[in-house]
Amino acid sequence: MSLDTVVEDIREEAHARAENIREEGETRAEEIVADAEDDAAEIRAEAEREADREIEQLREQRLSSAELEAKQERLEARRDVLGDVREAVEEELASLEGDTREELTRTLLSAASDEFEDGDDVRVYGRAEDRDLLESIVDDYDGYEVAGERDCLGGVVVESEGSRVRVNNTFDSILEDVWEDNLREISGRLFDQ
Repeated sequence: MSLDTVVEDIREEAHARAENIREEGETRAEEIVADAEDDAAEIRAEAEREADREIEQLREQRLSSAELEAKQERLEARRDVLGDVREAVEEELASLEGDTREELTRTLLSAASDEFEDGDDVRVYGRAEDRDLLESIVDDYDGYEVAGERDCLGGVVVESEGSRVRVNNTFDSILEDVWEDNLREISGRLFDQ
């Protein structure tokens, strides 16, 4: 074999090898580009999904916030109405007169007197406007005296130093107990629950 033939064979082999390397390079480059395009598409799809999740989350937060605000406004309006009703009841109790006021006051003093022993010195307190009424009622009880005034809607506060007992039978305290015990029912009637 001649030197030219060997050189030509080496050249052909080098060309063939270069062509193989070039083809492998192009194939590898195409694979890299395809992988990069797939990665880009996946990143874009994930970004879109994340944006959709954030939009939905923001929408839910705003909706929840609006619902909470509306609920708070309804509760505040209900509290205002309940406060108005309570105020109206207090005004009605404070304005009771005549036989009705006397009967209620007698009943409350009688209930309070069960807590005291015979012979106790018992002091009775009540609303300033009820002093004459209290004086006439207390005359029916031995050892009882009207000792002063209390800021209340009516009724009595009765106490004895000897027994260290104080009974608060004011209209205010009775109203408070009745109000607390029946608040759910009152609210239900007012707001059709």
